[in-house]
Amino acid sequence: MILLWYHYNDAKMRLITRNTDYAMKALCFIAQNNKKKETIPVHELARNLNIPKPFLRKILQVLNKKGLLKSYKGKGGGFLLAVPPKRIFLINVIEIFQGPVNLSGCILRKNLCPDIRSCVLKKKIGAIEKNVVSELESITLASLLEEER
Repeated sequence: MILLWYHYNDAKMRLITRNTDYAMKALCFIAQNNKKKETIPVHELARNLNIPKPFLRKILQVLNKKGLLKSYKGKGGGFLLAVPPKRIFLINVIEIFQGPVNLSGCILRKNLCPDIRSCVLKKKIGAIEKNVVSELESITLASLLEEER
């Protein structure tokens, strides 16, 4: 996965957070093992992906609520993709778990920067952000699965 980070008050800002990473791993696993259209139970996903089951369950519930997965309860229950892999974009999963990609937030954070309109650094980072978003918009679950082969 792609990781882009910087230090701000000793905290790392990641382009891909743990929730997004786990969500993409789960989506890839479901897509790879979904040939027979059989549901994949949470315990199987958690075991194969080495992700704590309660944590993974919450992520899968969010993906279900957002329409990327279908969930089935009871015996034989589990998850299936609700959308074809070519229509699941990395940028959408990032936005679900992290909100919009924003690399150009001012270091002043809460204080309004007096140079907001003329800041050269903000313009440069804004251009980088557009390129990053453009790249993320081109990455689909299908393309990740294809690269894995």
